[in-house]
Amino acid sequence: MRVLIAEDEPRLAEALARGLRRNGFAVDIALDGEQALKRTAVVDYDAVVLDRDLPAVHGDEVCRRLIDNDSPPRILMLTAAADVASRVEGLNLGADDYITKPFAFAEVVARLHALQRRHAVVQKPVLERSGVRLDPARHEVTRDGRQVTLSPKEFGVLHVLLRADGTVVSPETLLERVWDEHVDPFTNTVRVTVMNLRRKLGAPAVIETVIGTGYRLA
Repeated sequence: MRVLIAEDEPRLAEALARGLRRNGFAVDIALDGEQALKRTAVVDYDAVVLDRDLPAVHGDEVCRRLIDNDSPPRILMLTAAADVASRVEGLNLGADDYITKPFAFAEVVARLHALQRRHAVVQKPVLERSGVRLDPARHEVTRDGRQVTLSPKEFGVLHVLLRADGTVVSPETLLERVWDEHVDPFTNTVRVTVMNLRRKLGAPAVIETVIGTGYRLA
């Protein structure tokens, strides 16, 4: 899941990013509303964690512009205002969910997973194909009932492949959905991650390489 954190407090933004990356998210940061709009114009984010009181362009305006897109990201709005009227106003702007500061990090993770499930109504919370079962909420993977321990990036790649439901996913798409802006687009990290994922899932191999195109689950 590719997430943008739009937050003008650098320490909070970096802390959120580190925690989300440890949970398998690909995360970018924008420190003001103008940066947030520039990033969302070129990257197809699954979700934006949006501070309402952003400088340069206010978070409310960022929310309005994102909602006007043909395929807007899910918006989790952050604010220090805890009163009901502020929450209602934020949701009426088009935000999908609302959380007040200070907050528990685990709640942010849970709400992002919930937004992801809500975004694709045809997508089941637990994904399964060819004996491979992935539970995003519990961050668990099994193969034919056997528990499989994956790194965050391996988990992310498998999640994207399962969501593709047998269609081919290009290395470029995997880079965009699982890694963040700091990854080298010419790196072999996708190939290495898929190789390690195949090994951990065991035989018979369920991830097929479509030469010159990408990967798919059998």
